[in-house]
Amino acid sequence: MWFETGADIDAPRERVWQVLTDVVRWPEFIPTMTRVTYAGDGPLGPGVRVRIKQPALPPMVWEVTEFTDGASFTWRAASGGVVTVATHVLTPLPDGGVSLLLTLGQSGSLAPLVGLLTGGRTRRYVRTEAESLKRHSEAAPGH
Repeated sequence: MWFETGADIDAPRERVWQVLTDVVRWPEFIPTMTRVTYAGDGPLGPGVRVRIKQPALPPMVWEVTEFTDGASFTWRAASGGVVTVATHVLTPLPDGGVSLLLTLGQSGSLAPLVGLLTGGRTRRYVRTEAESLKRHSEAAPGH
């Protein structure tokens, strides 16, 4: 399964990046996140592992595999014959805002079955995450 969605955000890139990378606070404003905790120490960056619990899904540990400060990060989780890779990319817009692109891909021996069983929910969750990140970034004080 492959899915992508995005949103144009009317907020400074620095603000959106702060919201995007402060992953432990996501459950405060993203309804598809129940709990997010670091599996280690330090700020989000290469090699950092994060445990995410989402409604109706088992907890998963995501490891940051790529990180470009202020621009993008990719993380990966593996469970039950499925490898899931998600990217988060910010691209500056001419008006000073940013375009957010979220992608999610699944591979592995059970990926086709998991895609059939949970694909609709996964797409809804990723869309909700993009919309929630947009709302929260645009609602910043002083924005």
